[in-house]
Formats: sequence, structure tokens, C-alpha cells
Amino acid sequence: MTDRSSHPSPRAGGVRAVLANLGWLLASRGVLAVLSLLYLGIATRTLGLADFGRFALVTGAAQALATLVGFQTWQVVVRFGIDHRARGDEAALGRLYRACIWLDVASAAVGLGLAALILLVWRERLGITAPLLRDTIIFTAAQLLSIRSAALGVLRLTDRFRAAAAADSVTPAIRFVGAIAAVAFMPTLHAFLWAWTAAELATAATYWITLGRSGDLALARRARTNWRELFRENPRLLRFLVSSNVVSSLGLATKQIPLMFVGAFGGPAAAGAFRLALQLAQALTKLSQLISRAAFPEVVRTIRDVAPRELGRALRRMFVASAGGALVILVLVALIGRPVLVAVGGNAAYADAYPLLLWLAAAGSIDLAVVGFEPVLLAGDRSASAMSARAIGVAVQFTLMIVLLPRIGAAGASIGVFGASLVSAMLMVLLVWRYVRAVARA
Repeated sequence: MTDRSSHPSPRAGGVRAVLANLGWLLASRGVLAVLSLLYLGIATRTLGLADFGRFALVTGAAQALATLVGFQTWQVVVRFGIDHRARGDEAALGRLYRACIWLDVASAAVGLGLAALILLVWRERLGITAPLLRDTIIFTAAQLLSIRSAALGVLRLTDRFRAAAAADSVTPAIRFVGAIAAVAFMPTLHAFLWAWTAAELATAATYWITLGRSGDLALARRARTNWRELFRENPRLLRFLVSSNVVSSLGLATKQIPLMFVGAFGGPAAAGAFRLALQLAQALTKLSQLISRAAFPEVVRTIRDVAPRELGRALRRMFVASAGGALVILVLVALIGRPVLVAVGGNAAYADAYPLLLWLAAAGSIDLAVVGFEPVLLAGDRSASAMSARAIGVAVQFTLMIVLLPRIGAAGASIGVFGASLVSAMLMVLLVWRYVRAVARA
């Protein structure tokens, strides 16, 4: 059973469907945003600036590794599963599900090997002391073994955004409860890592239980693994898979990797301040991701069913709306950012992160303004173009960070994130404009 009983017509219902999908995502994320601020405030106040920085480096490194090795199989399921589902071809759909689940498993295995290597070589640079090593290994393993991209894709393909939102809610809920328990019984960095580990495992279990109850997991189990048949049924699958993974890995550069750089140059305390500013600014990035994920299934259907001229008009309307919203949020961050940093951090020292917050929030606003463009490129088989735009932006970011970090510290990382967002957005606008024109001429 889906969250909507039927699909509206492509012309009239595309935006309505996106808003319905987005509604479920925002309904959960509104609660999640409040909980995340609460458990973040508990962690910063309990651990202090230096230990919170170590905590941020450990969790950030694990999340970065999971993103690096994980394929965006949810996009693969949606992109290629829509046609199979429209034809009622359950055999092809089951093969696609099964292949994507196995890719998630393979990603986790590769990630575990890389994690062992990273901890062996860079453990001291990440501030991981010998007593902290065991819990770091457990958390990293949990982060990798809970990769659930394929399950997420199945729920989004079948329009069960409500079920996906409920599963996502498990993470902040358990982190919040775990943070309170840590303060009450064991206010140490170890206890917070245990809470975060429990949250990852519980969320993954909720996703797979939901999928099992729906019957989609049984569909994957019944399918036979036939790679030749899989590639025949899903043309350009391999190219899309690689490109979408590279795009995701490049997007990682604007999140956890700057934190690693700040930790390497400035130490755990600097990383803690940067992490708090990044967490607040990423509310914008998360909003962009929510809109992108809610829109992706409908963009795929629209590109398949609707004239390119209508797509162009829809994109212009989406850009005006998202850019206006981004501007309002940026102004709000500028007005209340400093007191929020101090309130969440519980220490006046966090006010020094305000300039970082402004740069990061500006980057998030740019991402929000062009949020509809990357799904269009991915759905229109232009994933290589999206990858190029991200790659150039990341090159700009790394150049800025390498030049500025030794001179101005964490501010250099924030300026690098802003530069990446600005360059990538400009290129994305150009690529989408060229794509719409090319399809209209064809």
C-alpha cells in the first residue's frame, strides 16, 4: 500500500506529488531538527569543546567513509524501477532490487577494509586515543553495516514516503534518548558513541522490517541474480551507477572532509567549533536534499511523459520559489545565528564560530536555490554532466582550503565550502539550460 492511491496526470500532478512526498519528509524532519539541536546541545555541554571535537571527528570520519564507499542505489532503484513498475514486470523489478541490495552489502564490506586501514594509519591525527579505539571501531562498523540505500529507494519508488520518514525518525529519537542516558549514567565520549551506534543499527533494522512487511523484500529474494539479464533490462545502468556514486562522493567534500581538514590543521577544539557551525548550517543542506529526494521520482516521470517546454517552465518556477526561500533563511541565520550557537554550545566560546556559520549558511542557500537541477540531469541520463559540475566545484574547494586554512584557520574551510557551492551551482544552471534546449530541438 502506498501513501497515495494513484498517480496524478503528469501535467497537473507533478508538483502536487512532489509536495505530497515532501510533506512526509518535512513532517518527520521538523521533529528531527528539534531533536538534533537538543541532543547536539547535550553533547557539547557534556563533553566540552575538545572532547566534542574528537567526537565530531570520529563520527564525521565514519559518515564520510560510508558515503565514499556506498553507491546511491536508491537513485538506481527509482530511475530504472519506474519503467518496470509501470509495465508490471515484477521479475525485472525483483532483479533490480536484489542487485542493489547486494551492492549495498559489497559497499559495507569494502568500507570495513578501508576503515581498518584508516584507523591504522591516521588514528592519532583524528584524535583517537587507545582507550577510544574500540568504541570507534564499533561505531564505524555499525555505520557501514547499516547502509540502507536500496531499501530507501524501494520505499520512494512505491511512494511510501510516510514509512521512510518514520524509519528516519528512529535515528534522532534514539540519539536523544541515548544522550540523556549518557548524561545521567556515564557522561563520557564513549557513552555518546554507544548511543550513536545504537541509533544507526535501529534505523537500519526499521527500514528492513518495513520492507519485509510490504512484500518487496520477498520480491528481491525470489529473483535470480542474472547480471546479463539485469544490464539488458536496464540500459546504461552501469554508467548511471558510477556517475551517481561519484556525484555523491564529490558532494561529501562539502560536509565531512572540511571537518577532517580543520581537525588536522587546528586540532579537536577547532573541529568542535566548526562541527557545531556546520551542523546548524546543514539544516539548509538537509532541506535541499529533502526537496531533491522528494522531487526525483516525479522528475523521472515528468521527463518520460511531459514536453520539455513544460519542464523548462516548471524549473523556472521551482528556482524562483527555492531561491526566495533560501534568501529568507539566510537572513534569519544572519540575525539569530550567534545566539543560537551560544545557546546550543552552552559556552560563549562558540560565538567565535559565527563567521563560519555565515559562510556555510550562504553555501547551503546556494544549494537550496538550485535544488531542482541535479535531479533533472540524473533523470535525463546526464549524470556525467552533474558529476563534472560537482568535480569542478570540489577542485575549487580544495584549492581554497589548501591556500586559506594555514592562514586563517577554520574560516578557510568555510570559504572553500562556499566556493564549491557557488561554482557547482553556476555550472548546474548552465548544464540544465543546455539540456532543456537540446531536448526541445530534438
